[in-house]
Amino acid sequence: MIYDIGVVGLGVMGTNIAKNMSRNGFKVITFDFYDDVRENRMNELKEENVDIASSMEAFINSLKKPRNILLLVKAGEVTDMTIEQIAPYLVEGDTLIDGGNEQYENTRRRNLALTEKGINFIGMGVSGGEEGALNGPSLMPGGQQEAYDNVKDILEKIAAKADDGKPCVTYIGSDGSGHYVKMIHNGIEYADMELIAESYYFMKHGLNMSNDEMSAVFDEWNKGDLNSYLIEITARILEFKDDEGNYVLDLILDKAGQKGTGKWTGIEGLKLGIPLSLITDSVFVRCISSLVEERQLVSEAYTSPMKSISADDKASVLEDLKNALYISKLMSYSQGFRLLREASGIYDWNLKLGEISMIWRKGCIIRAQFLEEINRAYENAPNLSNLLLDDYFRNVVKSNHPSLRRIGILAIENEIPMPAFLSALSYFDSMKQERVSSNMIQAQRDYFGAHTYERIDQPGIFHTDWQ
Repeated sequence: MIYDIGVVGLGVMGTNIAKNMSRNGFKVITFDFYDDVRENRMNELKEENVDIASSMEAFINSLKKPRNILLLVKAGEVTDMTIEQIAPYLVEGDTLIDGGNEQYENTRRRNLALTEKGINFIGMGVSGGEEGALNGPSLMPGGQQEAYDNVKDILEKIAAKADDGKPCVTYIGSDGSGHYVKMIHNGIEYADMELIAESYYFMKHGLNMSNDEMSAVFDEWNKGDLNSYLIEITARILEFKDDEGNYVLDLILDKAGQKGTGKWTGIEGLKLGIPLSLITDSVFVRCISSLVEERQLVSEAYTSPMKSISADDKASVLEDLKNALYISKLMSYSQGFRLLREASGIYDWNLKLGEISMIWRKGCIIRAQFLEEINRAYENAPNLSNLLLDDYFRNVVKSNHPSLRRIGILAIENEIPMPAFLSALSYFDSMKQERVSSNMIQAQRDYFGAHTYERIDQPGIFHTDWQ
């Protein structure tokens, strides 16, 4: 049999995407370098009409030409070793697709090296986890346009479908652009999750709400502008009990893990000089959470507990919290898309920011209702420098930023930690000032290091002998 596409790597993601492809009518051959993995997956994949090759040579020879091979193996060294094993079997025009959670600079390096041999290379961000892989992920492929055209039909069939029926996949751009966009997606995801977690924490400790009460609030929020996958699952998490009747959430250690993509996003913001304060603060909160023993010692040293807010104000406070959460989420998206805009020019990717927002509508973790508003903003103004300048977002922020201020004040007064909310407010307040405090910084730099400065009243570069 001649197969349409091959999948290398039979972990959960590789197995589920192979099943997805088969269910959509494609002939799929798979391979894994480990004999026991192939053996364990044999019956499961056979039921889905997916075959497993016994050797790399048999795998390669069974693919129709030009060959299209999807790699779903561990990022980094393992991906490099896998490519080294496969590349000798490939010929000009064949395409390798890396669907791992890879650092975009590695993807650029691999794309360049394989292109020199006439082999196409696509770095493809895949969002949605194992469920998305099976039932429809959001896909972000970057590489040669002709390589994408070869697999476009397959990717569009297996991708999640938005409510209008459009597949959640589009050609992103050249070399590492696909993995870059996935990185930004994950950075926004960090901020989104942190803001929701802080909302829960505020309700729990500031308003003394029960898990079922909080679940009902998130369910209600999910019916409006905050409609999103993360809001939906938060409501389900809050109400979930184990067999003994305990709320599982209350038993989970407050120590958040991370795989690095949020950190990569923050580093990229520093590299390109684009403020990602909300995203990087969300990464640092996870770092604080990991210091479990140290936090215990500090909490014992400072006996200043959180306080509760008057129950009489509960309804109005919840309304403020909802509005504050919404515009804080908008701030994280504005930061992420601002970085995408900058990277597009620097790396010559010509990213279509509106199209990117549209492929995040289904399948991915940050899927949300207002992504269509982001697309509309870039359709109306393709060169829009910041989403805060769009009419829709400007009206939303103008109407709701007083809510964010009130929540920030309550958090500070009652010693409830809400770093992401306060970061969103600081970003907004800084961005809306025609002049900020940095003239003092520049004066200090000139004082101790003769770094010079510019003036607001005349052109040129100046230095003052401050002493």
